[in-house]
Parts: sequence; C-alpha cells; structure tokens
Amino acid sequence: MRLPRRALVVGLARSGQAAALALARRGVPTVAVDRAAEIDAGRLAEAGVEVHAGTEEERLLEGVDLLVKSPGVPGESPLPAAARARGVPVWSEIELGFRLLRNPFIGVTGTNGKTTTSELLGTIFRAADKPVAVVGNVGRPLTGLDDSLGRDAWIVCELSSFQLEDVHRFRPRVAVLLNLEPDHLDRHGTYDAYREAKLRVFENQTEADVAVVPRDFGPIPGGAERVEFDAGDALPAEPLIPGTHNRENAAAATAAARAAGIEDDAIAEALRIFPGVAHRLELVADIDGVRFVNDSKATNTTAARRGIEAYAGRPLRLILGGSLKGEPFDELAESLPPSVRSIDLIGEASDELAAALGRAGRPYRRSGDLATALGAAAGEAEPGDVVLLSPACASYDQFHDYEERGESFRRLVGELW
Repeated sequence: MRLPRRALVVGLARSGQAAALALARRGVPTVAVDRAAEIDAGRLAEAGVEVHAGTEEERLLEGVDLLVKSPGVPGESPLPAAARARGVPVWSEIELGFRLLRNPFIGVTGTNGKTTTSELLGTIFRAADKPVAVVGNVGRPLTGLDDSLGRDAWIVCELSSFQLEDVHRFRPRVAVLLNLEPDHLDRHGTYDAYREAKLRVFENQTEADVAVVPRDFGPIPGGAERVEFDAGDALPAEPLIPGTHNRENAAAATAAARAAGIEDDAIAEALRIFPGVAHRLELVADIDGVRFVNDSKATNTTAARRGIEAYAGRPLRLILGGSLKGEPFDELAESLPPSVRSIDLIGEASDELAAALGRAGRPYRRSGDLATALGAAAGEAEPGDVVLLSPACASYDQFHDYEERGESFRRLVGELW
C-alpha cells in the first residue's frame, strides 16, 4: 500500500495501539489520541508515536492524510466527523491490516457465534497442518501480525459491525455471515443500519471468492459464489460443544474450511476436539452435582436464548442483566423454558428485565450485582441444577467488558469451594 504522509489513530485500546505501532514501524509519522485522560502510552512513546490523552481537538488533524478509527469510537465522534468533512479517509484497523498484509482471509461476522466459529476454523486449519492466525474481534488485533506470517498462511478474522463500518477495499476470499439479529442499536440507531454494516463483509468480493450464508438468507452485496448452511447439514463429525446454535456454527465453519481447500478428515478431527471458547457456555465447576456455567459472552437476547436452550433439559438458575443496548427483553422473557427455577437480575438493565419478566408472569429477584446473584442462586441450587450466567446484556455498567465479567464469575465460583 502507499503509506500516508502522516496518520492519526483515534482510540487506544488493543486495536488502536496495534495500528499506531504498525504505522510507526513503517516510518509513518503517527499521532495517537484517546479521550481517556489516563492511558498507558509507554510502548507508543518508545516507538515514536505522538500521544495525546483526554482530548479530541480538531487541530490534531493538521497534515494528516489518514485517520484510523478504533471500533469502540463512534463514527460521529468529533475527530472522525471532522476528518470526513475535510476529505481525509477514515479506515478501520481491519482495513489498515488488510492493506498491510498479503495473506488470504476468511472473514467471520454475525450477531452471535463469531468467536466460536473463528476459533473452530483455527483448530480446523491446525488439524490440517496449515499455517493460520485467528485475529480481529476475538482479541488479537489484525495489525499486530505485521508480516509475522508467511504468505501462505490464512488469516481468520472475526469481524464486528463496528470494525466493518469503515472498510473500503477489504476483501476476504471466504466471507461468513452466521446470523443477524437486532444488536448494538444504541450505537447503530436502527436494525437496518446494523445489518448494512454487517453485510459490508461481502461488498468487495468477486466471483473468485466464496460467501457463506444461512440457508434462505436474502440478497447480499458483491459477486461471490454463494454457499448456504444450517444446523441440519451433514457434517464430517458431530461437534463436541453442545447446542443447536453450535451445530450451526460448525456447519458454517465446515463450509468455509472446504471453500479454503481443507479436507474433511481435518475438519472432522477439529469438530471432535474443539472445546469451545472462554465465556461462552464455559463449564467453570461442578460442585456437589451443581454445574456453574459462564456464558458472559451472551451480550444480547439471542445469544442468551441460545445459551439457555443448550441447558433447557436441566433445572436452571439464571443470572441476567448488565448494561442496556436498546434491545427489548419481552421475547426473551416469554421464551424461558419451564426448567428455569430462579432468575437473579443484576445491573442497570434490571428495571427493564423486571418489567418484561413481570409481563411474562416469571418470578425474579433483584440481586443488584454478580456476587449477590451468584450467592443467592448457589444457595438454593440442588444436585442436577445448572447455575447459568447468560446475561443478555453488555457489561459496561459494572465491568470493563464481558471478559472481566466472566472472570469475576469464575473467581466467585471458586470461592464457593
């Protein structure tokens, strides 16, 4: 790619820092800014990046001919908005990484199942003894690879709607859409805007590429060969991880792996051994016959419903709640199976969850925080019960992210021993 004369990186979480460092390594004068007043700028400063904390002053755009926006930064924020007004290109970290690297990509997006499917694809490639890196929304920034892979290695990239907002030339050889349900409406405003962002994963594909989509899904942009999947597909082996939704994820991963040239023997091996991912139906402990399951990654109602469904055959003690995302809870409340024995509510969503549960005639407790909720559920649990943290909400009211919430659940369960 033609390198910019001067770049501005907005947002200095993991992907923003990786983008700034990748640009600095290539000799691009780089300014990095974060609205947080206190950030750890050590590595950036050592690399020669000019760091500004606690400010979004428009003067930082002077001389800049590229702005790289972190996924957590809304598009209407002052600096991205000012950049667009000046005609300065605004890229996501994914767009920057795609242009810096020359590897074949598999892009994985959807409302739910992205991390599971991406990590499963990584396991499939490794079972086939093929070099692979799994990056993106899963945690490791794409720009952190920075030519550390051979050209024959595949990159499996988990893609959120926020990361896809600002792609321009990004073109995966295989693009996977797992599902689409209303999510992140607090950021996108409407379902249509959210859907449009997700479908951008396909827009630059050509007839040489493959688009993997749910069976009977509607039109998609781009010109790729279309391959459809659903939970009923014949698979090379049955997946180890439970739940109909995970069979859908396995079917999508199988279709994508085949499109990338992986043989069924390797796919079957991976399906048999893949244990799932942290914070997604993760069995934390079995204490005196009571299972404690961490599903903290269920940050919307669809994900929570799938987690609950996976254990619907056992008595359930459910923990719901967290920060609001603009999503209603009535459908979740009405769909809860009879096996749910107790519901504990936490966080700022408690009022809206309580109202929906009340309308559905389901009893609940307002526990307020995770420690209180877990203590109440564990205190009543009997052998055979499952205590399930499947919040149906984001975590930002009481935790930094869903990972911190899940780690707190693990720690609190450990203290029950």
